[in-house]
Amino acid sequence: GGGVSALLRRLARLEDSRQRAAELFRWLLAPVAPAEFLGRHWERAPLLVRRGDPGYYAGLFSTADFDAALRGGEVHFGTHLDVTSYAEGMRETHNPSGRALPAVVWDFYQNGCSLRLLCPQAFSPTVWNFLSILQEQFGSMAGANTYLTPPGTQGFAPHYDDIEAFVLQLEGKKHWRVYRPRTDAEVLPQFSSTNLTQAELGEPVLETVLEAGDLLYFPRGFIHQGDCLPDAHSLHITVSSYQRNSWGDFLEKLIPAALQMALEEDVEYRRGLPMDYLQYMGVANSDTVDARRTAFVEKVQSLMKKLIDYAPIDAAVDQRAKSFLHDCLPPVLTQSEKAQSVYGFPARWQDGGPCDVDILITKDTEVRLLRHGIVRLCNEEAGVMLYYTTENSRVYHKEEPKFLELDPEYTDSIEFLLSSYPNHVTVDNLPCETLEEKISLATLLFEKGILTTKKPLVQV
Repeated sequence: GGGVSALLRRLARLEDSRQRAAELFRWLLAPVAPAEFLGRHWERAPLLVRRGDPGYYAGLFSTADFDAALRGGEVHFGTHLDVTSYAEGMRETHNPSGRALPAVVWDFYQNGCSLRLLCPQAFSPTVWNFLSILQEQFGSMAGANTYLTPPGTQGFAPHYDDIEAFVLQLEGKKHWRVYRPRTDAEVLPQFSSTNLTQAELGEPVLETVLEAGDLLYFPRGFIHQGDCLPDAHSLHITVSSYQRNSWGDFLEKLIPAALQMALEEDVEYRRGLPMDYLQYMGVANSDTVDARRTAFVEKVQSLMKKLIDYAPIDAAVDQRAKSFLHDCLPPVLTQSEKAQSVYGFPARWQDGGPCDVDILITKDTEVRLLRHGIVRLCNEEAGVMLYYTTENSRVYHKEEPKFLELDPEYTDSIEFLLSSYPNHVTVDNLPCETLEEKISLATLLFEKGILTTKKPLVQV
């Protein structure tokens, strides 16, 4: 009970960010157990959860929050807000240019247009907090859009998406139809579809009216459309994840890296092609029976098979993790985390000069990572890089990736902090060679918001 605000307060009391993420995922699916969902529905089939509890999502986002975002002056058409309509098989976008002024936006709505807020986490601290916790469960960016639809209208044509979609009905109700992928090629697609016509659809596998508090999940590739009933508006938020997060996307990173390594280390990959291969290879020669063709194909197969020996699998995983950390929302700090981090450090101007400026970390200071998922250590050509999320923006990729270049001897200390989490360790226990190095590393990580201390460094 108590809606989303009470839920987030409960989660904040959990010490381990991985546990917070797992509990939030459990709450999102309840009463369906996560194991049942992952076994029966994830990437396979839609799931409808009827809760009969209009207040289940209370406090997450509302039409009042939508209105407040418009009045804040930061919402712009096209960048943050789309105005859309769908009538008689035609999907249209009606975005003017410039700032989305309330008078203009609500006039569009009054005339039957749907409003899609593209980045609610940039305007709502609650949505930001919600998604920043959930992203650690998925190991993939968790994004969101909110959709406000007038009674008796539809804002979008039938289509399928390239994300796993969780539709949370916040206000009112909406009639949904969900259809299976039409072909094998559309199962778990890499990219979203264009707008589809009603004639291209078969029979829905699921048809329902979502009411406030209900959840609808459907995998990427499942075609869907939602329209409002004549007697109620609809506000829902779609939480999304797993965009371009497939085995194929991973291999796109891995195979070029494996080939580069093979070229450097194995002369077989550097030997020249046969001088006459153009005469017997190629589509025009594909039906020709020729021993040279057979030998050529077998050679290619052999080199491809051997490529696995050069595949830097862990390094490719780290490169994907680095991309994920760039996608991530920055963490939302609890009051105690703020007090124990650089964000609550009381440096200020007082009595004619700066006061409480020095960060005095000693060998006895107890520290830990702010969250488990906020850092990734990557060995790169340029050196050892520590990527982190604490300075990311709430707007997707508004900032460049954030990283520190570390001396290789600090690698063990980062791994020690990761393996110790969520427990605190004394600075003296960091596996650096000298006390000076231990304090230097701890101070650097504290200043970047990556480390917190067990007690505030300065008592105010």
